Amino acid sequence: MKKLILFLCLLCGISSCGIYNFTGGSTGNAKTFQVNFFQNRAPLIEPGMDREFTFYLQDLINNQTNLSLTNSNGDLVYEGEITNFTVAPMAATADQRAAQNRLTVTVNVRFTNNKEEDKDFEKQFSHYYDFPANAQLSSVKSAAFEVIFERIGQDIFNASLANW
Repeated sequence: MKKLILFLCLLCGISSCGIYNFTGGSTGNAKTFQVNFFQNRAPLIEPGMDREFTFYLQDLINNQTNLSLTNSNGDLVYEGEITNFTVAPMAATADQRAAQNRLTVTVNVRFTNNKEEDKDFEKQFSHYYDFPANAQLSSVKSAAFEVIFERIGQDIFNASLANW
């Protein structure tokens, strides 16, 4: 009898996970996803950033779900453009020079869920990276993109699959 109760509890626990995965995302009935190229339409163009962001988002969704990446007719479609890329001074020294700069990236995302149309959205996601004013952007770009893409990517994932 104890084994039967334990088995039923285990069965209920496993089946209650349903369409959720370990990251908390719900893919519903979707089996595939596609990430279209996120073209850089910001006033300031950073070469290669569009490609890097597109690949980052593909990898993030691929690694955090059981969905298969496809080039066309995906059940879930991510598309959009990079709309802002700015570097601005954030903190000043006593002699009114910049002590810290902030790199900000904004991405406009159109998410289409071909299985559940009520989950479609178009939103902007933005994040920043602060760095010392005496550092060149080229020397911090790699670390900055890693931090910014991680935050924006996770926000996109949460908005599209975790319903946050």
